[in-house]
Formats: sequence, C-alpha cells, structure tokens
Amino acid sequence: MTVAASGPVFSLRDIPFSFHGSWFGFSPVVAEQTYAEDVHLVSHQTGMHAILRLIPSAESVVTATPHQLTWSRDDGRIDLAYDGPDTVRVRGRGLGLRLLAADPVLTPFSGPYFYQDPVDGSYVFTVYQTGRRYRITLLGGQAEHRGTQALGTAERGLLLSGEWEIAIEEYETARAPYTSGDAFEQVAKAARAEFDAFATAVASWRNDRTPAAELAAYVLWSATVRPAGFVTRPAVLMSKHWMDKVWSWDHCFNALALAGGLPELAWHQYRLPFDHQDAAGALPDSVTHSEILYNFVKPPIHGWTLRHLPAAPDPAEVYRLLERWTAFWLDARRARGRELPHYQHGNDSGWDNATTFDPERVVETADLAAFLVLQMRELARLAPDPGASAKWTEQADRMRDALLAELWDGERFVARGAHSRRTWSSSSLLDLMPIVLGEELPRPVRAALAARIERHLTAFGPATELPASEHYQDDGYWRGPIWAPSTVLIEDGLRRAGFPDLADEISARFRALCEKSGFAENFDARTGAGLRDRAYTWTASAYLILAAAHERRRAKPAPVTGPRAARSG
Repeated sequence: MTVAASGPVFSLRDIPFSFHGSWFGFSPVVAEQTYAEDVHLVSHQTGMHAILRLIPSAESVVTATPHQLTWSRDDGRIDLAYDGPDTVRVRGRGLGLRLLAADPVLTPFSGPYFYQDPVDGSYVFTVYQTGRRYRITLLGGQAEHRGTQALGTAERGLLLSGEWEIAIEEYETARAPYTSGDAFEQVAKAARAEFDAFATAVASWRNDRTPAAELAAYVLWSATVRPAGFVTRPAVLMSKHWMDKVWSWDHCFNALALAGGLPELAWHQYRLPFDHQDAAGALPDSVTHSEILYNFVKPPIHGWTLRHLPAAPDPAEVYRLLERWTAFWLDARRARGRELPHYQHGNDSGWDNATTFDPERVVETADLAAFLVLQMRELARLAPDPGASAKWTEQADRMRDALLAELWDGERFVARGAHSRRTWSSSSLLDLMPIVLGEELPRPVRAALAARIERHLTAFGPATELPASEHYQDDGYWRGPIWAPSTVLIEDGLRRAGFPDLADEISARFRALCEKSGFAENFDARTGAGLRDRAYTWTASAYLILAAAHERRRAKPAPVTGPRAARSG
C-alpha cells in the first residue's frame, strides 16, 4: 500500500526541519558536530549560522514531520510551519516562547542588532553573519521585547505567552509588511501538499517494502535551496547541517534520484558545477552560497551519470561542457608521454584519506582511468559528427587498454606514483572501482574484482577498507565506513559485469541499513550506526536509486546473466 500522506516523524538531531527552496531550517545542530540544547533557526547564507534560539516556557516534547514542527506538553503546544521558502508561521496555545538572538554579542563586525520597525511595528534582527534580516511580526497575542537598540552584550528578542502567533521572515533590506489571510492550519496544509507532490514525483513506486522512501524524499526536498549567491540554479545541498555545499560528484547522485519524476530539477543538479567550470575545463571542488573552491577537484563520474539520465534538454551544450571537463584530465592531469591520468591528492578522488594514497598522494589510479573511459564513451555517443565520435571511441579504447596493461598485475589493480613510477596495492575498496566498466572488462578481471568486492561486504554493505585490514577504522572516513556513492557505483558495475546476485545483495543490505539508521554521511560498517552529518542527501538519493531499481525488477524480473543464481534483493 502507499505510504500515508502525513509523512514520517523524525528527530531534529538527525534531520533539520526545513522547506523546499529555503536557505534556513530549524535544528539543535548549530555547527559541525555541535548540538545545542534548544532548537535554533539556522541559516546557510554565507555559511552555517545559528540565528535565533526558540526556548519554550516549559519542558516539552519536540515532534517533526515534513510539514509541521511541534513542541507539546499536557497543557499546551507550539506549532511551526513554513509559509513559503523564506517565511514561517509560529503559534502558541498555553505554552510560551522565548525567541532570542543566538549570539548575545554585537560588535562593529559581528552579531545581531535588534530594533522595532516604526513603519509596521514588527521586530527585526539584522545579523552580520549572514548579512540578512529576520523580521518577527506579531499576528496575535502580546509580546514583551528585550534588548531593542542595545549595543554590546545583551539579551535580545521577544517573550511570548498565553495564546499568540507570529511570522518570521528572512530577507535582505526591506519588504512590504507581512500579511496573510490564511489561518495557520491552511499554511500547514499547503506545506504538506507541496511535500506530498514532491514525494509522489520522485518515489511514486513507494510502498510497504520501501519504508524509508518518504523520509529520503523529505531529506532531498528540505535540503533544496533557491538560486542565490554562487548557487545559480535550484540546488540540493548535501545537507542543511554543516555539509551545506554542492560537491562536484555528490550532485550526480542527487540528479539520478530526481531524474525519473522531476527531470528539470535533476538537470539543474547535473549542470550546476558546470556553471563554474574554469578556463582549464575543471569543475570546482565545491560550490555554496558565498564560496567556490578550486583547490581540489572531484572524480569524473559525469559520463557514468549521463548514461543513467534521461535525454539532455540541450545535448550539444552538455557535449561541450563534458568535452572540456574530459580535456582537463587528458591535458592537465597526464604527465608527458603517459596514457593514464593522475590525482594530485586523495581529495581529488572523493575518497580523501583512502589507504590507496598512503604511500604517495600524486597517483595514477585505476578508478580514475575507468571513469574517463566511460566519460569518453558518452562523448562518442553525443558527438556532433562521425569524426568526433570516432576520435572519442579510439581514445576510450586506448585508455582502457593502458589501464589493463599498466595497472592490472594479473590478480588486482595497483596504483602507481606519478613521480616515482613505483606501484603498490592496498586494501581499499577504491582499488576495486574499475568494476564500473562492467562488460568492458575481460571476464577474468571482472570475476577477480567481484570476488574481492565480496570480501568487503559486511552485514550492512561494502566497507571502504577491508574489515580485516590493519588500517580499518570504524569511524575512519574512507578507511572503513560504508558510503552511498561507492555502493551505488559498485552495484551498477557488478550488474553490468554479469554478477546480478552480488549486486542484489549489496542493494538489499544498503537499503536495510538506511531503513535502520537513516541517511547519514557514512556508516560504521560493523554496527550500521550512522556517522558524521546525519542528513546527507546523496545517501537519501542512493536509497531512492536502489529502491526504485529494485521495485522495477520486482515488476519485471530480469533474466539471470551471472555465474551464480540470483537471489532476491
């Protein structure tokens, strides 16, 4: 049966309460790995900044659903709902609220200034950290104000009691006084309808076999921001906790999750980093509201992604952008006379501290060559003329052949120092990522990779470092924990390589992991516990990608093509 439209209940310590298009949310998470006692309004303009503290007048239970946030106790409650991306309505019945500046200190260069606007009687915080204003309009009841026009250190804000209602807005310098003819119930109902429409679009297949699908959809929906600053398109941030950026490979998984139901939004995700492609053709490492970083790059999985997306609305433009991105790797990341490109640091691979990079950091790796082979295959498919197509096909063949001749030692892929030319193997799952080439690999190579991948498989999915390795760490970032992108890439590669049973097992275990532990940045491979940022969109996207594919296979079972009998995923 279809999941109930009311949506799931979730913990604010794991997932912030926010709204599609909004740059702020409500959460006790106020900085990296920092949890406050109270819920805060946290903005992501110019960075992650706690702006307002919401302190109920008595101890209460906080409940969050996709459309409404509630503080409740036996004799009263406070409800909060979004009235559009930059406004919330908050009402209290028998439960008061202290709405205070999160930072009590105002200096000439930081902190909040608080005043009452003589134009409409509203109360306004203007905050250095975001460069934005936060207006509170009293819609009903009485409020005491504290610290208006105060300088230095002061308690600034409003004290609300009895029956009351307010609107809170985030904006730049000025706007018309807040008015709304809608009752709070209508505002909450409209917010619920917006989320329900999104969830239906991206997960129309959801049912009682996919119990985390609606929450995964909420993580994506609520982490989406409207264009602002350097964010040139509607963008799904990696999180509305501290990982509040778009990294130039994370965005690919969000595009794939959205593609089936919201293709326009999916293409915005794919294209956003290309809006900041530099003169060399490189994509930035990351983009966020007020910052673009180019000091590292991310792996070229964009050709792999493209083969899974619906037809491009502007294929000629996509070809041009992908061609420039590929040329960057061929021109700027290949030493003279070399066929294989190199990373300059683990960060370039996306696997920042993987053990592959322990001996040296400037390294030719098999995963990089494999991704570029797939990318050049896509360029051949998109090429504007037969000559260009033939050129890319020839280059892809040559790189694949060099990968097998230079980095396959007969049993496994090795890495090679770009300076030293020495080779080594590691126990990192990164060394097994050439499985993404699927049917392009010789059968013995595919079989060897599949066998090694199976050794990484824990009860919850593929660990990024072999669990038996001396370098394995439960919370070692890319030295042990399970990650969504590696899981999706490997699952797809195994399926195309002729190992659907192992792919099914990996899909099933990772989906069960998300259903148990949510959508964390990564997971302890031994216990399944969520680690780091707990509201990570590429994890939610991975669940949606794998669950949608699994439901399609259930509807139309595919024939077994692998050497082992397929098991149900």
